[in-house]
Amino acid sequence: MVIDKLENIGNYVSLNPLFAQAVEFLNATDLNAHEIGKVILKENELFVNFAQARPKTKEEARLETHNDYIDIQIPLSGVEVMGYTPRTDLPTEEYNAEKDITFYSGLAEDYFAVKPGMFTIFFPEDGHAPGITAEGVKKVIVKVRVH
Repeated sequence: MVIDKLENIGNYVSLNPLFAQAVEFLNATDLNAHEIGKVILKENELFVNFAQARPKTKEEARLETHNDYIDIQIPLSGVEVMGYTPRTDLPTEEYNAEKDITFYSGLAEDYFAVKPGMFTIFFPEDGHAPGITAEGVKKVIVKVRVH
């Protein structure tokens, strides 16, 4: 897992062959003005979801992992609290291959605040519970295929 300021996102392009294209899109786009929806940058490899998350409590935010995609998550309209538990500390649960997601019950081990101007990167080994916010939050979720 990575958490950093958005101005430093270029420091991470070597982590995956598709990160450079993702960072190029993020830097060239007015993220706050972009409409809600999905932008496909490379079919089945790299896409960007502009989403409006509803208000959610820690208890409502489910821990999740992905096998095929890395998440880059960027809150835009407010502070988003995210939970984190290493996948190795999570119980075995059923994987939904069609949606590339495994959900887990219970609360995360740790929680941290991600403010506008920051981002997180969650790899397949990172259990994460995103979207914890009292007011809801507009956010960007970049999905990057693992290589």
